[in-house]
Amino acid sequence: MKLENITKKFGGLVAVDKVSLEIEAGELIGIVGPNGSGKTTLYNVISGVYTPEEGRVILEGKDITRLPPYRRAPMGIGRTFQIPRPFSSASVRENVAVGIMFGTLSGKVGVDESLEMADHYIELVGLQAYRDKASGRLTPTEKKLMEIARALAMKPKLLLMDEAMAGMHPRDIDDVVRFLKETAQEENIAIVSMVEHIMRAVAGFAQRVMVMYQGAKLVDAPTAEALGDLRVIDVYLGRPSGG
Repeated sequence: MKLENITKKFGGLVAVDKVSLEIEAGELIGIVGPNGSGKTTLYNVISGVYTPEEGRVILEGKDITRLPPYRRAPMGIGRTFQIPRPFSSASVRENVAVGIMFGTLSGKVGVDESLEMADHYIELVGLQAYRDKASGRLTPTEKKLMEIARALAMKPKLLLMDEAMAGMHPRDIDDVVRFLKETAQEENIAIVSMVEHIMRAVAGFAQRVMVMYQGAKLVDAPTAEALGDLRVIDVYLGRPSGG
């Protein structure tokens, strides 16, 4: 995946300002920045919700800048949302099966096979005990885990995670980071995780971090280097007193 000089405006507001980014297969990237820095808008451009005024979105050499989300999903772009969006009356298993049927295997597997395949991803996130439970009755953390399972079940080439670990217990965060890293390596999935507040997740997960500020790319570097950059400390983490 390659972003080339992406610019997105809302009236006179430049939400994303000439942002470029290359994402390699299997790479784990964190996108961080304060509220209003343009992270969500950039995600919406990558996933096809928004069309940029300038720049291009390239996937495996194809210009997909103007393709809608439903066209991008079968091409290999999956996404979770900050607020999970389950089919509330459907079971956990049925929700995950939907990911299989509308992801990169779209048109290649039927309902029964998708339901069978869903069990693997349900077990991966530790929800096997809730497999047949209506997703609307899950706790907020369980819904997040189910949405991660559904996104992984799409067998994406690129998975965009939007604050997927917000509100989780630190132990659960560590578990999610572990199985995401394992799955990315096993299935060669690039995962981009957008985070605002949980540095534990960023430091444990990301190989590389892009920091956004006021719509622009401030830093793009290996995780330790990015989080230690004085510019990042100034605008995002807060400079220590006396520094």
